[in-house]
Formats: sequence, structure tokens, C-alpha cells
Amino acid sequence: MSLASCSWILLAVFVLVILNGYCIFGEDPYRFFTWEVTYGDIYPLGVKQQGILINGQFPGPHIECVTNENLIISVTNNLDEPFLLSWNGIQQRRNSWQDGVLGTNCPIPPGQNYTYVLQVKDQIGSFFYFPSLALHKAAGGYGGITIQSRSVIPIPFPKPAGEFTILAGDWYKQNHAGLRAILDGGHDLPSPDGLLINGRGSSSFSFTVDQGKTYRFRISNVGISTSINFRIQGHKMMLVEVEGTHTMQNLYDSLDIHLGQSYSVLVTADQPAQDYYIVASTRFTPQVLSVTSVLHYSNSAKGVSGPPPVGPTTELDWSINQARSLRRNLTANGPRPNPQGSYHYGLINTTRIIRLANSAPIINGKQRYAVNSVSFIPEDTPLKLADYLKISGVFSLGSIPDSPTGGGGYLQTSVMAADYRAYIEVVFENSEDAMQSWHIDGNHFFVVGMNKGQWTPASKLSYNLRDTISRTTVQVYPKSWSAVYMPLDNVGMWNVRSENWARQYLGQQFYLRVYTPVNSLRDENPIPSNALLCGRALGRKP
Repeated sequence: MSLASCSWILLAVFVLVILNGYCIFGEDPYRFFTWEVTYGDIYPLGVKQQGILINGQFPGPHIECVTNENLIISVTNNLDEPFLLSWNGIQQRRNSWQDGVLGTNCPIPPGQNYTYVLQVKDQIGSFFYFPSLALHKAAGGYGGITIQSRSVIPIPFPKPAGEFTILAGDWYKQNHAGLRAILDGGHDLPSPDGLLINGRGSSSFSFTVDQGKTYRFRISNVGISTSINFRIQGHKMMLVEVEGTHTMQNLYDSLDIHLGQSYSVLVTADQPAQDYYIVASTRFTPQVLSVTSVLHYSNSAKGVSGPPPVGPTTELDWSINQARSLRRNLTANGPRPNPQGSYHYGLINTTRIIRLANSAPIINGKQRYAVNSVSFIPEDTPLKLADYLKISGVFSLGSIPDSPTGGGGYLQTSVMAADYRAYIEVVFENSEDAMQSWHIDGNHFFVVGMNKGQWTPASKLSYNLRDTISRTTVQVYPKSWSAVYMPLDNVGMWNVRSENWARQYLGQQFYLRVYTPVNSLRDENPIPSNALLCGRALGRKP
């Protein structure tokens, strides 16, 4: 071979290496969304109401994306009051700047725009977005989020013939401003007026399937006050995913889905060709409210018949046993090409125990809600912004204790300090008769145990330290406890809150500051160039 030929071959190899490098190290794909938020007339329970629409839709547009993609979401607020969107279950790796809650972001003023820049880094699964301010969630403004696995990573079940997103939850006929006035007056909300499935309160909504094929249903409880039970007449549901975790594929006749939670199930259209009821009904409520939709076989010549299937009649034990049956699929891939079970969460020693007890104190003559006796009050400046700009007087670390005090409730802008890369145990304790649901932004956690009664150190003996699921929202049953293990692997100022929105609005929340002294882009993204400034941050240079 001549010297010239060798030179061309070497050059070709060099070019291929360079091109390969670009393929390997190139940026992940982008998806762009342009949203306009407006008021509009809606009739979810047959009564005209003022709803919050996104691009004229209620529920809002569905976000469909793939693991690691970047989402550029331009939001214009055409309401007459400030507005924020948050991303329920999207972990915002190194990026609490985009969390969309009042402790991290200035609200979008009326008539103005803000562009969220998110990356669904190392995530798969079923989630949703929602408006986080001023009880806007009670007026709509929410929508589904689907994060699909990359094509090179197999999922642990055959690809379904189709997918459906179901956004179910309670609803009030009174608009959000009226509900907010009730809470501002120091009172709790009344019981909801009904339930919705995808914005409708009747069986006029249907999902069409072909006989013999299998479909994936992604179900989220987007309500503000009530747990629900979900079921499909005559059909079993195979659970396959919970908030980004592939599960053991158990069959269920019905599923309890608590506030803020999301599930994926596979349903095979293996029954005679007709229409079947899809039902959601309230759980742990004095009066059971229900809403129905329709599973429509494409070759059906017969509508729904008979009464809709009833939900579970027993309360606590049935639901706790079902919750304990949710197990992690240890052989399945997660968003990366390695088994989910490769992270041995139960073999790692926790370095701190945080016990969080909810309560319902009367403070200054008004109904409030608290955690460890502290009822959160917002400041005029987002806590994340104040922390970054070193603005004093906005909050103080340690303003909420690690354990219940047993004392009366008091008002405070509560922030708990935590160390980056710590591994902690959090125990949610509920001494009330009401159902609780807790969410932690920016992090996932392993639900290691739950039971009735009072938690004690001896309760650890019952923990599942091998194959529990990880998720972002956990229920706490009446007069019960739930325990989670949580890796603090995401720097930021993260909202810990009740998913009961009246309780959240009236103080049952706080912020967890996950901190590292190392100022590195590896650990946290810089403040966005388009960050909105408000409160004591106005006029400051980011």
C-alpha cells in the first residue's frame, strides 16, 4: 500500500472518530412549546365556571418527550394576577431555578412571559404539571407529562397498541377566587362537588380500543383534596410503573391513587365487544363521589350496561395492604441501561432521621395547618433567590425542627438545612383522622414502610429494604405513619408540601435547602439569564 493511500485511510479514520465524538458528546434534543394562559368558560359539572386554560384547552396540552430531552416552554400569563407552573415529579436535576413554586421563582406578572428551560434528565414515567399559586389548581391549568424511554433501552413489557392519559380528581363548582376567599377567611374548604376525568364530569368521554390488544393507561390524581379509587368494569389492570419506577407486574381490580400520585397500568381488551365503565370514586370521605367514563371497543355494538363497578368498601387495611404490594422490578431497566435494583438503598446507612408531624392549629383565631408546629408563610422574595443573592432577613436556616415539638402552632417562613449527598430517613406522622399526602420536589425517595399507629424506632424492623418502589409523593393514612429513605443528590431549595391544596395554602409546607459549599456547575446550574426578579431582589444584578 502506498504512503498516499495510508494517509487517506488515516484521515478517514480521524474524521470518523471526530464525527463519532460529536454523536457521543452532542447535546440532547430540544422540544419547544409556546403556551398562552387565559381565563375561559368551562362546564365540567354542568355549571358555567371561569377556568384557567392553556392554549384554550382544559386540561392543558400534553407534554410528550423522551428521557434526557430538553424542554423549552414559553409561558405568557394573560390572567389578571401572577401565575406559576410547577412540574409534579420532574426532578429538575441541578436546577431548582425552574421548579415553579413561590420559594424558588418570582411569579409571572399579568401580561408578561417567562420561558422555562427544563431537562428530563435520567427520568422515565408518568407525571403532570399544574399551577402552583393562589389556588389556581382548583380552576385548571394542569396537564399530563409522559417521559418515554430511549429506543436503545428496552422496557419490561411488550410495546402497547396505544397509550391514554387520565387526569382524574375532585372539583368544586365555586371558582378558585371564591375558594381562596374561604381559606383567607380562616376556614377550611367544604367537600368537593364532584370528580372529573380529563376535565369532564360525565361519561361522555370515551377511550377507544381494539379487541384483543393491550393499552397503557397513565393515571394521575390532579385533585386538591381527595384520594380516589380507579377501576375499569370487567377488566384487570396490570401495574407497570409508578412515578418513574418500573414495578412488579401485579394485577389489580382497582387502585387507590392519592393526591399528587401517578400510575401506569396495562389493560387488555379481552372481553366481549361492548362498552365498559371507567370509574373514579373518592376514598376516605363521608360521602362517596364518583365519575364515569367509557372504555369503547371499536367493534362494539352495545353501550355500557348494568351499574358501574363499586370500589372497595373497607377502608384502611385494604388500602395499606395494596400500598405494600407495590414492589420494584429489580430486573428492569430504569432510564439508564442497567437494572433498577442495582442501587441497593437498603444497605446504605442513613445519617439523619427527620420526623414530620402534620397538625391543624388555630393561629390568631384562624384555621391554619402546620408541620412540626410551624405554619409556613411566604415571603416577598423567593427563598432560592434570596439565598443566591445573599439577601438577609428573608429566611433563617433551622426555622423548623427535625422532630415534632408537641407545642401549639406558630407562623414562620420555615427552611430546613440539609447536606448535599447525605442519605436521610424521613418519617411522616399523622395523628389526625384525615388522609394525608406528601410531596418533595426535586428528589425521589424509597418508601420503606407504613403502618397504623405511632412510629417508634422499633418500626424499622418492618421496613422493606430490598425492593420497595421509589417515587415523589407518599400517602400517610389516618392515625398512621409512612417512612422513606431519601438520597439528597440534588442541590437546591426544594418544596416539601402537603398535596391537599387547602393545607398547603394555609401553611402545611416548608423548604429543604440541600447545600454544598462547592460552587460547581457539576452540582448546580447557574441562575437563568431570564430569571424574574421581585421583592427585595428587584434592582439586584443576578
